[in-house]
Amino acid sequence: MGGMKRQRLMDQGSSYYGAPGTSYIYNAPPPPPPAYSYIPPPFPVVRLRGLPFDCAEAEIVDFFHGYPLQIDFALQRNRQNIGRRYVEVFRSRKDEYYKAVANEVFDAPGGSPRRVAPRARSSDETWDSSEFKGVLRLRGLPFSATKEEIMNFFKDFVLSEDKIYIIANSEGRPAGEAFVEFASPEDSRSAMSKDRMTLGYRYIELFPAAHEELEEAISRGRIFPKSFEVKDPAEPTPLLRMRGLPFSAGKDDIIDFFKDYTLSEKSIHITYNSEGRPTGEAFVEFAGADEAKAALAKDRMTLGSRYIELFQSSPEELKESALRGR
Repeated sequence: MGGMKRQRLMDQGSSYYGAPGTSYIYNAPPPPPPAYSYIPPPFPVVRLRGLPFDCAEAEIVDFFHGYPLQIDFALQRNRQNIGRRYVEVFRSRKDEYYKAVANEVFDAPGGSPRRVAPRARSSDETWDSSEFKGVLRLRGLPFSATKEEIMNFFKDFVLSEDKIYIIANSEGRPAGEAFVEFASPEDSRSAMSKDRMTLGYRYIELFPAAHEELEEAISRGRIFPKSFEVKDPAEPTPLLRMRGLPFSAGKDDIIDFFKDYTLSEKSIHITYNSEGRPTGEAFVEFAGADEAKAALAKDRMTLGSRYIELFQSSPEELKESALRGR
């Protein structure tokens, strides 16, 4: 009886002695589960490239309307259109986002309340090397800018007139943009050092572009013929275009912005999109062309918390804006 009891105790023994009925060999405990490693989610910001030069914030809101505010959904809008331009959507790096914010703070009250042209930035500050294909897109050109002036703007690089493509708007007038083909991707990257420098009275924004963008513009007849010499479309006008207005800005706010000039509400034209929402732009009619030119001294000064960009304009541009439902 005692022998049977001892046998049962041994059969029910701990795992140190092995499973019941096996030889008494030590079995090592299973290894602990691997430590949990945290993988951070992607940085929740996207970068847009290829926006129309007159694109307003409300149009970007419309562009993402109906999509959850998540990266994967935002990326689905890649190569969709704003107006007649297709827009590329990229994931943004944290460093480029914060540099962009820092540049915005530089423009805000307490940063630099006024400056003639924005601070230039290096080609490494925002763009990846892989984005440089040998073509740059220029935005913000004077409508009277010629190929010779663009070549002089890039005087440190070897360019020829047949590598400069001035873009026309839907009515066949200069759109204030151009494509420039450089000798190599490296040259186009180096040329980004000219970003936000001035040509005439306008500061010029530069963006890396793909050859496909240039070919698309050519195929759609949006490039002036090589033999075409851009002429100044008209004498200076009393019209200025404002960009960057707070959406809540009214005509009284604009009159106060230009308080050194005599304006009436009838001389102010706030633009709206097709849904009736403000675009952040307005046209202002002054008493004369000289007064409008003098008012350009207010360029990049603030209205509320926003700095305002001013551009010389024309009755044709005002009419075109109205026809677009803006």
